[in-house]
Amino acid sequence: MTGNTFGKAFAISTFGESHGPAIGVVIDGCPPNISFDADLVQTELNRRKPGQSAISSPRKEAEEFEILSGVFEGKTLGTPIAIIVRNKDVKSQDYDALKDVYRPSHADFTYMLKYGIRDHRGGGRQSARETVARVLGGAVAKMVLNTLGVRIQAYVSSVHDLEVSKSYDELDLNLTETNVVRCPDETLAQKMIAAIEKAFDEGDSLGGTITCVLSNVPAGWGEPVFDKLNADLAKAMLSINAVKGFEIGSGFTGTRMKGSTHNDSFASLSGEIRTLTNHSGGIQGGISNGEDIYFRAAFKPVASIKKEQNSVSTGHENVKINIDGRHDACVVPRAVPIVEAMAALVLADHYLRQNAYGMQPFA
Repeated sequence: MTGNTFGKAFAISTFGESHGPAIGVVIDGCPPNISFDADLVQTELNRRKPGQSAISSPRKEAEEFEILSGVFEGKTLGTPIAIIVRNKDVKSQDYDALKDVYRPSHADFTYMLKYGIRDHRGGGRQSARETVARVLGGAVAKMVLNTLGVRIQAYVSSVHDLEVSKSYDELDLNLTETNVVRCPDETLAQKMIAAIEKAFDEGDSLGGTITCVLSNVPAGWGEPVFDKLNADLAKAMLSINAVKGFEIGSGFTGTRMKGSTHNDSFASLSGEIRTLTNHSGGIQGGISNGEDIYFRAAFKPVASIKKEQNSVSTGHENVKINIDGRHDACVVPRAVPIVEAMAALVLADHYLRQNAYGMQPFA
């Protein structure tokens, strides 16, 4: 299987299955002498882990990580960093009835077509449990970015038809972690929680969107052709389980604007070249321009629901199935740290690639 590595100068390779012994990551390209913040790693894992609230999967995982290499006396060595998290609360028997059935809107069917074999226990390698490794890698990327003052903040901006009406700069993003749904609008957050609880009681699921803001990103990061910063962010987000859409800056709303109002005019302010608006989302021509980078990722409703569904067995028989096991009615709140992790990996990669030029941006 290829495609388990992400990034070039700062790269991660992930491994492990949902019900295997462990999930892990190898981080290659991390600079030496970065202070390794173990508390940051654990905090990020805790934000992603199941069982953290009444609206998340009841699977209980302590998510304790083990560093196998690359860190010595609290500092990164510049060598590959290997970290694992052992799976402990597995209930593989919950999936016995699905061994010979293709779950609707899951990767069971396509995975079997491609490889001719699959691990049906919790989805195996297809499972969102793989994102543990991404969060581990993203936490280390954040350590690198923290030395530069770069800040990454994501929040839930919609659940089903409940949507935050304010733009990110009108919200207090410090309120994001004050509620279990991770929405900085407290009134709307309570409505989102109620909607998720209702969907769970009905055996159904909900989707939603996550908005992410990248602040203090220096101008000049990104490449102008295939490795555009926005293109790499798009790939990073679309590689996350359940993500079905991505937009940056004005996104699809920009298609309803005219160029005369959409263009971001430049101005010299206090000796700096800035834009008066930011419809570009902080990236122009695939390269950061120094303004806030903001984007939104859309997550489909969770495919594992408790309602009876029509499907097909591996023997081509029409069947009806009920999916047991422990699943989120809405994965969006737990996906916030995953979105941040993938964004951090992209930024750390392009930071190191920019450093390779050995020059500072002109502006």
